[in-house]
Amino acid sequence: MKGLVIKNTGSWYTVKTTEGRIVESKIKGNFRLKGIRSTNPVAVGDHVEIITNPEGTALITAIDDRKNYIIRKAPNLSKQSNILAANLDSAFLMITVNYPITSTTFIDRFLAGAEAYRVPVTLVFNKQDLLSEDELHYEKMMIDLYNNIGYPCVEIQAKSGQGTEALKPMLKDKITLLSGNSGVGKSTLINQLIPKAHLRTAEISEAHNTGIHTTTFSEMLELPGGGYLIDTPGIKGFGTFDIEPTELTSYFREIFEFSKQCRFSDCTHKNEPGCAVKKAVEEHYIAESRYNSYLSMLEDKEENKYREAY
Repeated sequence: MKGLVIKNTGSWYTVKTTEGRIVESKIKGNFRLKGIRSTNPVAVGDHVEIITNPEGTALITAIDDRKNYIIRKAPNLSKQSNILAANLDSAFLMITVNYPITSTTFIDRFLAGAEAYRVPVTLVFNKQDLLSEDELHYEKMMIDLYNNIGYPCVEIQAKSGQGTEALKPMLKDKITLLSGNSGVGKSTLINQLIPKAHLRTAEISEAHNTGIHTTTFSEMLELPGGGYLIDTPGIKGFGTFDIEPTELTSYFREIFEFSKQCRFSDCTHKNEPGCAVKKAVEEHYIAESRYNSYLSMLEDKEENKYREAY
């Protein structure tokens, strides 16, 4: 029997069959023997085959090939990966300039990971109503930066619903991953877009200006206008896998464009002579924040912090 994985709670997977049945499923043991160094060899968005049993539950016996996925370093397990979701049409990355602060390094790592697997990303900026004049100016600079690179940016206020109507046509009939740091307002946005979801929300920790986890597992939620939104637990860091140093340049769009003019075709854009990328950074054609994000990812690979995922 074929089905779609719509929820992952760690040990159980909720599968929606092609006939529309909802079946709680577990992984057949031999998945553990295939060298998959992932905390979740099956992910939300996977198309799977299941065998039901008399108790009404099922075993997942096979996973169809994925068209793409977004993967990150597993929390507290630096040598394992965590697949956030598979078979995506798009991703929304929610960002807050403050309350809590979303770093440009986090944004750039997410974007590079999405580029690697050809997942289009829209940046959704939330909580403008809480920002000071200086913070609003900084947000405008960020929006200009990412718009110029080619990433669509949308400003919303999830709590009041302001700006959220603009997201609906972008979500219609698509499978979209919703990601971001804890506390940026993902659950609040989902409650605006899918009123019957009734997701729990929480105030951020004022003492540390950090978010509190309200979502503890990944789930695919049906949108009223057609399509699915995949809700994921808030993430603090984003270590990427499967990206070789020689490939990394091509996942930073503007760095890739300038790299074509470098003297050496295998230029890493660190210390080589005739590097067009370093020159572009010095002349402000490439933002220093983006270049620093690129270097930090290059450093991860060179220090072999992460083992490749399968």
